[in-house]
Amino acid sequence: MTDLSAYAGMFGSAFLAASILPGASEVLLVALLVAGTGEPWIVLASATIGNTLGSVTNWAFGRFLIRYRQRRWFPVSPSQIDRFSSLFQRYGMASLLLAWAPIVGDALTVIAGTLRVPLLPFALIVGIGKLGRYLVVAGGALAWT
Repeated sequence: MTDLSAYAGMFGSAFLAASILPGASEVLLVALLVAGTGEPWIVLASATIGNTLGSVTNWAFGRFLIRYRQRRWFPVSPSQIDRFSSLFQRYGMASLLLAWAPIVGDALTVIAGTLRVPLLPFALIVGIGKLGRYLVVAGGALAWT
């Protein structure tokens, strides 16, 4: 695997993991770091940017497609929207730091779109949370090897 294909694969895996399709980008991140494929900081950046843009996709679903929330393909169920709306209402923008968390993160990013959270602050806060998660995973992987 060339470095460029590793970075693209990491980006794609992270993007899909944060959007509609399930994925485990942490597994690929660890595999690439342990194998020494590419520059670690570029692998980390690819994961963070891809995962953040996947969350931007969820934000767009909430912002522009919420009327389809009853459809099977919508990334968050109506019950999750109801449940996590109160979390967002209680903690506001700071709750977006949890956008990396399974289930909770997808719901929060969709809810942020429905509430018309401005895209730039949304992307910055979500990106910080996702970078933090990937730094912890990468640190553990590199310490283990």
